[in-house]
Amino acid sequence: MAHVLLVESWVGAMAHLLPRAVLEAGHRFSFLTRDLHHYLRGAPAGGAHPLLAAHNVLTAETNDLPGLLDHAQRLHQALRFDGVLTSCDYYLDTAAQLAAHLGLPGTHPAAVRRAYRKDLARAAMDAADVPQPRYALAQSWSDVARAARELGFPLVVKPVDLCAGMYVREVADEAGLRAAFNALTGFPVNARHQPRVPTVLLEELLSGPEVSVETVTVNGETTVVGVTDKSLGGTSGFVETGHMFPAPLDPATTRRAGEVAVAALAAVGLDRGVAHTELRLTPAGPRVVEVNPRPAGNQITELVRRVTGIDLPMVYAQLALGETADLTPADTGVHSAAIAFVLPPRPGAIARVDGTGAWQTDPRVVDWSVKPAGHRAGDGSSNNDYLGHVMVVDTAGAGARTIADGLAAQVRVGYVDDDGTTDRDRSAAAPAAAPAAAPAGAAV
Repeated sequence: MAHVLLVESWVGAMAHLLPRAVLEAGHRFSFLTRDLHHYLRGAPAGGAHPLLAAHNVLTAETNDLPGLLDHAQRLHQALRFDGVLTSCDYYLDTAAQLAAHLGLPGTHPAAVRRAYRKDLARAAMDAADVPQPRYALAQSWSDVARAARELGFPLVVKPVDLCAGMYVREVADEAGLRAAFNALTGFPVNARHQPRVPTVLLEELLSGPEVSVETVTVNGETTVVGVTDKSLGGTSGFVETGHMFPAPLDPATTRRAGEVAVAALAAVGLDRGVAHTELRLTPAGPRVVEVNPRPAGNQITELVRRVTGIDLPMVYAQLALGETADLTPADTGVHSAAIAFVLPPRPGAIARVDGTGAWQTDPRVVDWSVKPAGHRAGDGSSNNDYLGHVMVVDTAGAGARTIADGLAAQVRVGYVDDDGTTDRDRSAAAPAAAPAAAPAGAAV
């Protein structure tokens, strides 16, 4: 039985999936965090949080890397760790540096940093001629405005060190650019109280569907597990509203998407680990949107597992322990699996979420949840604003996406108005576009 040091975590699906994977692999884990209450607030109703299944729950200042390295060394002497993991983007570099410091298996920290920092990834892919959008990096408003004029509108504005679609905005002119820049510079510290990198990433606006390539890399050799499709929406237009695995693509497109993802991972130097690389399938071919050196979020790994039997969170843990992972697909009887997310039609206090009756009885539904009454909905501008999800499988063909979207479209959201009365129901299927307020980011 190996011992995993799990450093921080997302509070969403991976906070459940990664601990489960470690335990089902026959190992144990110790959970290290700076703020246990950050996770306890997201505990399931009537049950303990999965992270509390840890052999030890340890507290330390995980944002102080030099101090953490010394502290982890002392913990290692007492508890003997065999690997270090995190599912949270903001601690990927921390986990990699801890593993290297303790002499444990893992990806080189510099490669992890190049992968998850969008500015460093863009530069590395540029040097390696990996297909990607034209882009520019800037910090001051004058440099941002000048770069935008050179790239040309419309374009996309992004932070280089946030996730879940936070502050990603399409802008059509300089006024929209200024609003996006001001919102981003007004968010100097991320949800884990880490100072943000002030660099702004500007990219040409790509057309075409978006997909992700799920991969496993061992000793520099990358295996493409499959390609997942993605739908986008929300008030920003960049919120992930659903996924299906496998993506319904022709073999040539699937192969080319895999080749571009593998090239992107090679460019950033990722020689070991599970990765989730997002691409746009433009008329000129696949272009890299971003590289994520960790398993996919939004339960994409569950879609992959239900179709192929390959458990990517478990593979992630196995690689961190120096073990060999079996990537042979199994015949699960499932041809496609999909998830659809419910976004709020508008911000406000939720009175009820109706329309889930069919979710409870449909045999194709394998998982679902919605937020309870009293939840305060956001504005639908990032993945942190979901009100719920429904996951389905199709044993007959590639129809899981249609099934999931149809079930999600039945949802109606009732709000509590400021005077305490219940607002009329509103559909959650297609929230109206509106100027996006700055997301708080507390859900991560």
